[in-house]
Amino acid sequence: QVQLVESGGGLVQAGGSLRLSCAASGRTFSSYGMGWFRQAPGKEREFVAAISWSGDMTYYIDSVKGRFTISRDNAKKTVFLQMNSLKPEDTAVYYCAANMRGLGSTSRQGYDYWGQGTQVTVSS
Repeated sequence: QVQLVESGGGLVQAGGSLRLSCAASGRTFSSYGMGWFRQAPGKEREFVAAISWSGDMTYYIDSVKGRFTISRDNAKKTVFLQMNSLKPEDTAVYYCAANMRGLGSTSRQGYDYWGQGTQVTVSS
């Protein structure tokens, strides 16, 4: 069983930055593929960013390219999402997800474990 705990969410003005963290349990974190998803009120959960087990491969939804960066620290069993130039449309609950295949999947179905989420609110 893998447990994921997100942190770092909050309220920020448009143009500001936040850094989300996701701490994972499990002895083999370095073999997990990791992803970030978000869900705004009344909308479906959508893919934001993903990273492969080695960190060599990263993927982003078009709307965050150039603004968000996903990274990981396998020694600390943590994955990060650095969010810059935030916009009101980035407001959502952000979820961390893990898969045992080591892939950076862009699909919700590609993940085996999910965190509880952290709220990000961007004011205009």
